[in-house]
Amino acid sequence: MAAQQGERSKVAMPNDIAYSRKLGPLTPLVGEWEGDVGVDISYHNKDDWTTETTYFEKASFKPIPLQENGQQTLWGLNYSMTAWRHGEEAMDPFHDEIGFLLWDKAHGEVMRTVVFGRGIAILAGSSAEPHDKVLTFDARPGEPCYGILQNKYLLERAEIRDFKSSFTINDDGTFSYVSDLALKLAATGTEMHHTDRNTLHRVKRYHPSAEGG
Repeated sequence: MAAQQGERSKVAMPNDIAYSRKLGPLTPLVGEWEGDVGVDISYHNKDDWTTETTYFEKASFKPIPLQENGQQTLWGLNYSMTAWRHGEEAMDPFHDEIGFLLWDKAHGEVMRTVVFGRGIAILAGSSAEPHDKVLTFDARPGEPCYGILQNKYLLERAEIRDFKSSFTINDDGTFSYVSDLALKLAATGTEMHHTDRNTLHRVKRYHPSAEGG
């Protein structure tokens, strides 16, 4: 029994793993996370005004099986992020998104495919190296590769002109992100930036071996 416990103690967990051959720079994200310092600056379509909201957030990143597109191979994570305004943690969240983070090692690219509950879909990406601690994801409407779609109402009221986001793995083991949606507001004829940022700490670990061995 003691020998078995010793063997288990030698199993590395995500904080101890600098690099996964399959997940590349996505490796440190594996697990469940929480963060309580979120700040959202956004345009309210109903009232035609902009406000700042602080929030609590939960995020989950789970390995998925190998994806193959002909000769292209992708490893990645199924992820979700859900946020509640401070003081409303027992109520419905004000933000919810689901998607995938993908790593194309052969071409040196990371991708973020995400659908927001408000009727927005984005495929964003950029170049990356296996050990990168900062990942960027960019997209623009109409682009053949990394583009943006939104529902008709939002397109008429707050057209998305550009999307930029970054994920940063911090030295203390936390994970930070920043996102920026550039919007053309029909009500004012001006452009504004819908931004979100938060720093999260891991509350549950999954070993990268869950990705398929």
